Amino acid sequence: MTDFDAVFLSYDEPMAPSLHARVQRTLGGTVKRLHGVHGMRRAYRLCAEIVDRDQFFLADGDFAIHTDFDPAAVAPLDEGVSMRVWRAVNPVNGLTYGYGGLKLIRRSALREMGEAVDVLAALPGRIEFAGHTAGVTRFNQTPFHAWKAGFRECAMLARGSEYGMANDGAQQRVQAWTTSEQGEFAPYAAAGAREGVAFAREAARDVSRFDDLNDPSWLRDRFTAAHGDQVVSG
Repeated sequence: MTDFDAVFLSYDEPMAPSLHARVQRTLGGTVKRLHGVHGMRRAYRLCAEIVDRDQFFLADGDFAIHTDFDPAAVAPLDEGVSMRVWRAVNPVNGLTYGYGGLKLIRRSALREMGEAVDVLAALPGRIEFAGHTAGVTRFNQTPFHAWKAGFRECAMLARGSEYGMANDGAQQRVQAWTTSEQGEFAPYAAAGAREGVAFAREAARDVSRFDDLNDPSWLRDRFTAAHGDQVVSG
């Protein structure tokens, strides 16, 4: 059992039911599931309305938690900290960082969230990053989902990290994404990464276009236009 509430936030990920069950077994108690909400910012804000405690675990719909993760050993967030992020292993390029990782987040911070392309970067207060890894981000469930992950992440990294990461660190991550060759559907993740970098260059002339990165329909249309309807259900 844990002293925190927990939410599993999914949209259309084929493995979401099994990954939700895995998170629930590992954290203990009830892990609420919010599914299919259109618009990432709206989905995160709705998470704040379905929990009963101010601090809660938040897992994305493609997060495979390590089964030895111990929620009882997790300390509450300090005053002034809005979110803690545990690292996740990337299955297509071997990177291990906060992308897709487990979060401990304040309900009050979500309610006061500002505007940012990387939605959770707009939380008030400080964000801290845990030193160890909590699981694997299993975004590579279909060609489309692998492509979308590479496209969104590298578009945001190429634009400039909203978490204050140095440019050389962002460039190293982009390089790893664009040469992804491990795991299932890695070529689609690599293609998405390259196309995301190109998109960031195009959108630099009209920054409002970056809002498209949080529009599931726009992303699917972009993928289909470039690669055909290669979506594989899991």
